[in-house]
Amino acid sequence: MKHTRFMETALGLIEISEIDGFVTELFFAKNTQKTADGSQTPVLKEAERQITEYLSGKRKVFDLPLAADGTDFQKVIWEALRKIPYGETRSYKQVAEMIGKPKASRAVGMANNKNPILIVTPCHRVIGANGKLVGYAAGLAVKEKLLKLEQAHANS
Repeated sequence: MKHTRFMETALGLIEISEIDGFVTELFFAKNTQKTADGSQTPVLKEAERQITEYLSGKRKVFDLPLAADGTDFQKVIWEALRKIPYGETRSYKQVAEMIGKPKASRAVGMANNKNPILIVTPCHRVIGANGKLVGYAAGLAVKEKLLKLEQAHANS
């Protein structure tokens, strides 16, 4: 059974979903009409705690059970994204190189676009080859705030 919770943050409303003990979705809710089932499972409670710590600059690495729905290729990309260190960025080409497919920059971008577990799978750390911020499901303003947050706390 799917359980969903919402949490208010300085960056906006975050929706977190869990199925069978695994976080399956984490994104910025566009619909302000909350449709949570009201349950607070241990996994959702822990996810909320870790997101709160992250947004306050206290957490740099997440330790949550994840089960993102995607293709095998997308899952490889999402795993690579979780290896990008806190406070650092990589280009789409660099991520493609990380998975041994240096010509797959465009496919990396498409996988980033389908990432269902934002922040924890840090697609916000992927930028254009020219160093510019490009594409983010929650908008470039949120991406910029996440990167600035990490840069401010990277050495603490």
